[in-house]
Amino acid sequence: MENAKYNEKEKKSVICVEGNIASGKTTCLEFFCKATDVEVLTEPVSKWRNVRGHNPLGLMYHDASRWGLTLQTYVQLTMLDRHTRPQMSSVQLMERSMERYIFVENLYRSGKMPEVDHVVLSEWFDWILRNMDVSVDLIVYLRTNPETCYQRLKKRCREEEKVIPLEYLEAIHHLHEEWLIKGSLFPVAAPVLVIEADHYMEKMLELFEQNRDRILILENRKHGP
Repeated sequence: MENAKYNEKEKKSVICVEGNIASGKTTCLEFFCKATDVEVLTEPVSKWRNVRGHNPLGLMYHDASRWGLTLQTYVQLTMLDRHTRPQMSSVQLMERSMERYIFVENLYRSGKMPEVDHVVLSEWFDWILRNMDVSVDLIVYLRTNPETCYQRLKKRCREEEKVIPLEYLEAIHHLHEEWLIKGSLFPVAAPVLVIEADHYMEKMLELFEQNRDRILILENRKHGP
C-alpha cells in the first residue's frame, strides 16, 4: 500500500508559469486548463486587493517604501496556501511559484525596502523551504520585452497598475533574466522552459500547443533554458 501511495505521488507534477507583469501568464493558464487531468491555480490577486476591506496591492504601488513588506508578507502567505493544497490532478499548473524572489529583490535593490525587512522575509522563506514541500518540477518562463508588457498593461486597465512606469517593468524583466536565464540571482529549483512571449494571441496559442508535451508530460522535459 505504501509503495502504491508513493508511486501515485511520483506521477504528479507541479509546473509554475513565471514572467513579468502582463507577460501572458493568464493566457497560458487558460490554454492548458482545458487539458485532461490538469488543475490550474492562478495568483490570488483578488485577496491581495481586498484583505478585510484593505487593498495592500494598491497601497504598495502608491507607496512601496511604506507598504512593500505588508504586501509581500501577505503574498508569501497566500502563495504558501496555494502550494500546500492537496493536489487532485496529475499536473498542477501554477501562476508564479512560492519563490517570490523577483518583487522582494526589486524593492530591496531600489531602496524601497529596508535591509531588516528583506532579512525578515528571507528568514520566513528559508523556514518554509526547510519545513514544507513547495517543490516545483518545471518552470515555464514567458520571456517578454518590457515595452510589450507596458503596452499590454495600458490595454487591460487594472486600477492598481495604472501607476506602473516602464522603468518598473524593465527592472522586473532584468531580475527574471538574472534568475531564470543567467542563474546568477538565486538557485533555479527546476528545469526552465523559455517561451518567447512578445507575439500576438494567435501566435502564443500556437507556441503553447507546440510545447504542450514538454510542459505536461514529465518524460519530455529537458533541463536548462
